[in-house]
Amino acid sequence: MNTQTSTRPALKFITCGSVDDGKSTLIGRLLVDSKSVLQDHLAGVQRQGETDLALLTDGLSAEREQGITIDVAYRYFSTESRKFIIGDSPGHEQYTRNMVTAASSADAAVVLVDATKLDWSTQGFNLLPQTRRHSLLLKLLRVPSVVFAINKLDAVEDAATAFVNIAQALQSFADEAGIDITAIVPVSALKGWNVVNPQPDWCNYSGPSLLQLLESLPVTAFEEDAELAFAVQWVEKFHDSADTSKGRRVYWGRVGTGVARPGDSIRVFPSGQTAIVKEVLSSVRQPGEIAAGHSAGLVLDREVDVSRGDWVLAQTHTAQAHNQLNVTLAWLDDEPLVAGRVYWALHGHRWVKAKVVRIVHRLDVNTLQEMDASELPPNAIGHVQLSLQQPLVTMPFDLSRAMGSMVLVDTASHKTSAAAMVQA
Repeated sequence: MNTQTSTRPALKFITCGSVDDGKSTLIGRLLVDSKSVLQDHLAGVQRQGETDLALLTDGLSAEREQGITIDVAYRYFSTESRKFIIGDSPGHEQYTRNMVTAASSADAAVVLVDATKLDWSTQGFNLLPQTRRHSLLLKLLRVPSVVFAINKLDAVEDAATAFVNIAQALQSFADEAGIDITAIVPVSALKGWNVVNPQPDWCNYSGPSLLQLLESLPVTAFEEDAELAFAVQWVEKFHDSADTSKGRRVYWGRVGTGVARPGDSIRVFPSGQTAIVKEVLSSVRQPGEIAAGHSAGLVLDREVDVSRGDWVLAQTHTAQAHNQLNVTLAWLDDEPLVAGRVYWALHGHRWVKAKVVRIVHRLDVNTLQEMDASELPPNAIGHVQLSLQQPLVTMPFDLSRAMGSMVLVDTASHKTSAAAMVQA
C-alpha cells in the first residue's frame, strides 16, 4: 500500500439529494472503478446480464425489493492517495432523519442532482424540494465541504447547456441560502464519466473528476484551538493505591474542544466546583495530553462531586448555563411538533426535560422564507424556544459543534424526534 494512503486521515463523506438521483449508483461506480469490489461480490449484483451498481450499497431486503435506499449504508475504499468512508443516505423525505444522522459527522457531502428531472432549458426553473432540503440541512449541520454532482447528463439532449444552466441555478440557490459550494461537477454514474477518471472536454468542463476532487478535500478539524470542554461519560473509582490514578477517581469521556493537559484549572458544571487536572490518561491508560476528538480519562487534584452528564470546562471558558434556549430544529418525528409538548433533551451525556414554549417560525425550503407556524410537520426545519427543567451549559452551534448540538427524544416512544442546534 502507498505510504501516503496509510498516513493521510480518511475522508468521511455522504451522498444525498432527492430520491432516484443516482446516489447508490454513484457509490457503486466509485467502488468498482477504484477496484474496491471483489469479483464474487460484483457477480452477486448482476441483473439480466447487467451490473446493478446500486445493489452494492442497498443491503436491506426492503431496499433491494423496492429499489430505494432506506437506511444509511457505509462503505470503505481507498486510492493511492487516501482512504474514504462513504455514507449512502436515503433520498426519500420520510427518511430525512437518517440523512441528518449521517451528515452530523461527515467531513463532506456530495449532493446528487438528476438533470433529467429538471426543466433546465427554461429560465427560472426550480430545483427539487429534497435537493434544497438536504442542502439546507448540510448548512445547518456545518458540513465543511459541499459538492454538487449533476448526474445523468448522458441522458439529456444537450449535456453542456444542461450542466451550465443547472450549475447556475444551484449557485443562485446557494447564494440565497448562504451555502458555500466547494465545487459543481458533471457526472454520469451509470456510464462512469467524470466519476473516477476525467472525461476531457465533456460538458465544456475542464476541472477534476469527482474522485480527484474528493482526494483533495480536508477532513473536519476538531476544535483543538478552543478552550477545554469535556463531557463526562463514566466515573471510575480505583481502590488500589498502586494504580496510576493513586486511588483517585478517573472521569472518562471524550474531549469535545481544546486539549486536556495536566495542570489545567477547570470548573465542573453544573456544580461550579473548581479543581486542577492532575493527570490525563489515554484510552489505554497512558499519561499525556489528549486533544479534541479523542477519548480521555481525567484525574483531578482533589475529590469533587462529578457525575455522568457533567461538563468539565476550562476555568476561563465563556460557556454559560441556560434554562431557556433558542434552537433550530430539524424535525424528524412522524408526528408534528406543537407547542406545549415535553421531550427529553440529550446534550453531551446529560438528559433533561425540555418543554416546547413556542414555535417561532418554519423555514420554507422552496422560497427560503421564514413563515409563521403553529406546528412543525415531519422533516420540517424551524426555529423553536425551549424551556429546560434543569440548566444546560451550551454555546451557539456556529461557535462549537460539540457544545451547541443536542437531540430531542420522545418521552413515551423513546424515538429521536429532532436534531437541535443552539442559536446565539
